[in-house]
Amino acid sequence: MADYDRRPPRGGGRGGGQFNNRKRRFRDDDRGFDDSRNQRRRYEEPLASRVGKKMQDLCEGTKFSPEEDVRWLAKTITDNYFDSDLTTRVVDICTVVPLEQPLKIPWIASVILLANARKPEFGAEVVKKIGDVLQKHIDEGNWRPAKLYLRFLGCLQGMFEGEGIFPLLDELFLRAADLQTKSSDDSLGLELVKIILVTIPYTMASSANGIEAQASSLLEKTDIIASTPHILDALVDPFPSLQPGAPSSSESALALLQRHMQEEAKNGWPLPCLPRPWRPTERAPADEDYPLSDAQKQPFPSIALPEAMPVGPVPIFPEVYFSVYSDQEVATVPPASDSSSILLRDAINDTINILHVNRYIAARVLIDVDLFFAPRTFVHRGTAFDKVADSLADGQIQWKPEDVVVDACFANLFQLPAPEHKLVYYHSILTEACRLQPSAVAPSLGRAIRYLYRNVDRMDMTLNNRLLEWFAHHLSNFGFTWKWTEWTEDLQLSDLTPKKAFIVDSIDKEIRLSFAARIRGTLPPEYEALIAKEKEIDAPMPKYEKEDTPFSATFKEIVQSLRKRAPIEEVKPLLEKVEGDAEAAGYDAVQAKTVVLDVLITSIAWVGSKSLSHVLSMVERYKPVIDELIGGDLAMQSQLIASFVEYWQFQLGVAITIVLKLVNYQIVTPLGVVSWAFNPAGGDGGRNLSKVFVWEAVTGVLLKVENKVRELVRATRTPGLEDEERERVKAVLDAEMRDSFHGLLAQIKNGLQGILQGGQGGLTEEDEALVKVWIAKWQWAMDRREKVLALWVVEELAKPLPPPPPAVEAKSEDVKMEDDKAVATNGNGNGNLNGSNGGDVDLDVVDPDIE
Repeated sequence: MADYDRRPPRGGGRGGGQFNNRKRRFRDDDRGFDDSRNQRRRYEEPLASRVGKKMQDLCEGTKFSPEEDVRWLAKTITDNYFDSDLTTRVVDICTVVPLEQPLKIPWIASVILLANARKPEFGAEVVKKIGDVLQKHIDEGNWRPAKLYLRFLGCLQGMFEGEGIFPLLDELFLRAADLQTKSSDDSLGLELVKIILVTIPYTMASSANGIEAQASSLLEKTDIIASTPHILDALVDPFPSLQPGAPSSSESALALLQRHMQEEAKNGWPLPCLPRPWRPTERAPADEDYPLSDAQKQPFPSIALPEAMPVGPVPIFPEVYFSVYSDQEVATVPPASDSSSILLRDAINDTINILHVNRYIAARVLIDVDLFFAPRTFVHRGTAFDKVADSLADGQIQWKPEDVVVDACFANLFQLPAPEHKLVYYHSILTEACRLQPSAVAPSLGRAIRYLYRNVDRMDMTLNNRLLEWFAHHLSNFGFTWKWTEWTEDLQLSDLTPKKAFIVDSIDKEIRLSFAARIRGTLPPEYEALIAKEKEIDAPMPKYEKEDTPFSATFKEIVQSLRKRAPIEEVKPLLEKVEGDAEAAGYDAVQAKTVVLDVLITSIAWVGSKSLSHVLSMVERYKPVIDELIGGDLAMQSQLIASFVEYWQFQLGVAITIVLKLVNYQIVTPLGVVSWAFNPAGGDGGRNLSKVFVWEAVTGVLLKVENKVRELVRATRTPGLEDEERERVKAVLDAEMRDSFHGLLAQIKNGLQGILQGGQGGLTEEDEALVKVWIAKWQWAMDRREKVLALWVVEELAKPLPPPPPAVEAKSEDVKMEDDKAVATNGNGNGNLNGSNGGDVDLDVVDPDIE
């Protein structure tokens, strides 16, 4: 304790004013005074919270091994079983983790398995809860959650009585067989068989013994469905043969999985990639007081399958196994012949598609993928490709974790007919993974890009454009840097070759995401010819601005009027003057009207070139004039589009954006866009079939029609809709499918046939052959879109109608209003709505059905 008062002196004079520096004497009563600083009260985290965090962070790198954490969790949970907060928290985590972190299912299941040996009551509580949520998801047709909960129960096979999970898997197969027998187009039966085949290996990797016979018997049954080619396999092939009726060139993922499981059964179910955390290790020895062999068995939860198996909200299609590393000299991912290929891919796919709400977390979990599988499944992270073979012992097989993750991401991105989520989500996962581990992931992406580029010639048309979108988007996140010198030789190819078209369109996509001068600086000198100097001009000069161009003078007058926002009445005389000059120059009436439209649209494009909102406001202001000139004629709609495209010929992305907006404004129709795209004059004899802007225009309007069909289908399934109204909506749906959707696709196919039969003037023999290849690719893509939407409509309309929303009980104030109403009308005996006292009564009663 200090002997002096250390406050500084104040004021002047001796003694420092108010205080002085006299010595304070130590007093005896100061001995009991605690002069220590007040300590912040220590906060001890509740046990339930600590255990919950430990379970959620299992395998994610601590000073203890995951096997030690599993045994510590099992012991802590059972030692504190009567802590209701703890047990409730753990049971909730067991129901949530399979749906949020499926890679941890075997580890969480091992915690429950070891805890059941110490406290059977806890094991029974978890199993009951899992059974309840599994039943709910099966009833609703949520097949991914159902698959993950079945995987969890399969990992617990060793703690179940009797045959455990196998009777439920047998019943699932019977339902799958019934579905396949009723319809050859059925996909739900394939999904059920896949769930069975993916559940079996996790069950065989559990602590259960003597279940080989049940697994082999089930595999004999599933072979009937899994090994039979499905009628829809060809629709999802990334490298189609383009010949009608030709088989798929890629192998079905279901057939591969069936063959893998049969091979595993012959070899005694080694399943080297699956973890077995319940097994004792040197650092996590077995608990001799509670051996698993003596643990009390639990009855398997009772699951009742619905009579009509629901398809669920997510469309189901067959899957093929796609890998971007299939032709490497050194295997860095499991080949299609290895059972690990499907098991790793399935777990990673579930993780990717479940974590779509947060791309950062998804990328981080995928980077840590090597932590969740068996030891020695993967080489060390960041191992260079040329060092993979050197880092392995003789006969040892390990996979590169970055390659496995990138492979799965591309498989999802290139899933046909459509991935589960928006394409940009898969773009962002690859971007974030590359940012987290640039030295490890970037080389893997480079090898994937080179594989895709080598195979772009035979790639599906839809996937070709997805690759373009991703490639340009990815480069934009990393300074637009790429080793373009590797593809310099391909610049000598024809523009109609898929490789050259990919290079040209990739650069065009990059310019859309940046600007021409920036992209020019990232390319080698050999590529400079691909970027015209006009691409650097923000507002191109229109052709009518030149003095020697016909109608130039009147064009300038129209431009001045548009800039002053002149009313339609002032613009019409100028347009009539253009029409008169055209007829005087020898144009017929139709040609003169075409010239008038071209002059007007070029004027609008130039005046509105500042931004998209400028041009759209101009279009909206003079829409009556445009509608009058077009008159619903497809040829005039085609001319309107051609005028916009001609003005923005060096920035075609802007032109297509405007065209699709014109469809929204109902100035042009989808048929008008198709007429322009496949017009021999506008389409240049098939040359533009290789251009991405034509694909964007056609698929853009086709998507609008498809969305309208989907809206009508959902409208027919509105709960509580009157039968008469439902039939009226179905009639509109039938007309939309027949006239708009099928009619539009028929127009596209007719346009392709017209190019094929009309000849490709001015093309070499080699280019004519290439045009025929592009026509075949277009036809294949359009046929798939037609079949996919037709199947979806049939499936949706076949589903049972959702029940109407439950009626809301009348609120207490509403009941009081009803009583007041009765008194007002009857209480005074004369029906006076103002009541006996002359006061107003509020008769507005909330309708429970409306509310």
